[in-house]
Amino acid sequence: MNHYASLPFILSTLLLGSPAVQAQQTSNYSQVNTYVNPVLPGDHPDPTMLRVGDDFYHCGSSFHFTPYLPIYHSKDMVHWEVISRVVPPIAGFVTDRPSAGIWQGAITYFYGSYWIYFSANGQWFSKASNPKGPWSEPVRVKGDPKTGPLGYDNSIFVDDDGKPYMVIKNGQKTNRLQELGRDGQLTASVIDLDWVNAKLQYSWAEGPVMCKRNGYYYYFPAGDVSGGQYAMRGKALTADSTQWERLGDFFKPITDPKTGFRRPNHISAPIQLADGTWWTIGQSYEKPLEGADWSGMGRQTGLYQVIWEGDRPWGVAPTTKPVVRPNLPQSGILWRSAQSDRFDSDALSPNWHFLSKRAAAANRYSLSARKGWVRLSPDTARVHLMQKETDHYYSAVTRVDLNADDAAAKAGIYLTNGNQKVFAQLYSGFDAGKKIVFKLDTAIRTVPNSAGSVVWLKVERNEHQLTGYYSGDGTKWTAVGPPISAVSLDKAQPNFNSWVGTSVGLFAEGKPADFDFFVCKDGFSSLPAVGYSNYYGVEKTGAGVESGVTTDSDQGGWFMLSGVDLGAGKDAAKQVQVQVSTGMSGTLELWLDDLTTGKKIATIPFKSTGGRATWKTVSQSVNGVSGHHDVFVKFPAGKATAVTVKALQFRK
Repeated sequence: MNHYASLPFILSTLLLGSPAVQAQQTSNYSQVNTYVNPVLPGDHPDPTMLRVGDDFYHCGSSFHFTPYLPIYHSKDMVHWEVISRVVPPIAGFVTDRPSAGIWQGAITYFYGSYWIYFSANGQWFSKASNPKGPWSEPVRVKGDPKTGPLGYDNSIFVDDDGKPYMVIKNGQKTNRLQELGRDGQLTASVIDLDWVNAKLQYSWAEGPVMCKRNGYYYYFPAGDVSGGQYAMRGKALTADSTQWERLGDFFKPITDPKTGFRRPNHISAPIQLADGTWWTIGQSYEKPLEGADWSGMGRQTGLYQVIWEGDRPWGVAPTTKPVVRPNLPQSGILWRSAQSDRFDSDALSPNWHFLSKRAAAANRYSLSARKGWVRLSPDTARVHLMQKETDHYYSAVTRVDLNADDAAAKAGIYLTNGNQKVFAQLYSGFDAGKKIVFKLDTAIRTVPNSAGSVVWLKVERNEHQLTGYYSGDGTKWTAVGPPISAVSLDKAQPNFNSWVGTSVGLFAEGKPADFDFFVCKDGFSSLPAVGYSNYYGVEKTGAGVESGVTTDSDQGGWFMLSGVDLGAGKDAAKQVQVQVSTGMSGTLELWLDDLTTGKKIATIPFKSTGGRATWKTVSQSVNGVSGHHDVFVKFPAGKATAVTVKALQFRK
């Protein structure tokens, strides 16, 4: 291994005056060379990461969300897509309730196969020749009664000689290693590391992972679900505590006061790239020092560089500022966000999950009963079809067909927190006539349904505020009363919201309902600029309805709105409107998916609006773009063309 693995990081941070670094910084204003965390927004707990060749794979705890254990794929560790799910939805050995289900999801590769090890009333594994599946039927790992339970949140370490070991964790004081055979079962004797947390030095010392560098074995335990992350090292895989050294905290102290991801932990085993840099991913609840709590979204996963001071590893501290991305090629995978679905496939997209095995039963949903629609058929219980919520700003839209003729019949858009005790519903229903109902906790809004059995519904989220709308044509919208506060949905709940975050999607109860499509970030609704997922050279200004994004550099800059749906077919986007305020003239550029390999769809001229406090709308045709995209807004260089962008909105 290379003693100078941290050299690229040192050069980029210390030699800021060099022409090469200055050129790199300049190019960041016009190219996507940086990222901001989280790269896996929303509920992605207990992450593990695997590199095989040029591909990266991620898996973690899926709890009661079924089908279980989604596998994510990436080429650059920044952009991720779901490619498969390991365990089928009706798995009898999995406990079907919030906070239970499947924990761990440790993805690994050894002896020529991909393996997933996970805990569900014991340790299990599945294997595959390709991460896209098919995955084998789960096999229970055989434990030794003399050494006790095999625990949970385990991981797999593969040594330089190809030997795999299970890194075992059970309770607060059990930390052990044991070799795995070619059949995936434990073999050889246990390496007892119970001394690691004998005095509760690391709270629970959970989610341990390992890597190897320069002859040292590194062992990384997490304090608990939201506690610290720690590091140890030893020269051999031995139970002898005198051969190991405690290194203390893994992450560098935070210096950015704005970051809401303050205590990342449950890291994946650090991975070295070809350029010598090392990287890891880790989870954290989002809880800003100022403002309302976002813990309800669950444990969100960020990407962190690992730097080495000699043979001592450090995780780079979390920050809200752009970070230079790993030196890896881009692949065309978009930023992770809730996905659009027009239900025109014969199989359900792997982006979807159900909240119970009962809802996941084959007779509870159908993609064939009505071509191009999904039918949800409840029995006596509510049926849900959900995705993980990934954004603070979006407009979720669907078109539902339900002839609601009694109070039990309901169908529409659904948001629920991890323990499913708090939920928001916007639905077509019945109450002495067809009604549109919007409710969360004790807040209830009801208006007459003038659209009939087929109706468009939209839930607009602006941070902790939800507004419901309905429409008869998907163009003219009527608000279902005033907004409702979502603070009770978004804040921390008892038992950490049953360990999982908010889901958003569709539901039906009382009778079957058909859904034409689901869009989570509607491009034909207002897209607030402050809802960006990535940026460089810009800053947020103002507050509330007057907030916007402007350049903070004379070299310009850009921001990116992830996962925007721009329609399909005759309903594709044909124009874009941008709200701006400025005292000068200039142009903005709109790009899809990337600033170099993507497509520029508009150059938008603007003139003085009369000052930075006055908003005006400028527009430009976009030549019928469609589909699900990351939308980039690029600012011009030069202080003379400073402009603030408030929002975008596409038109059909």
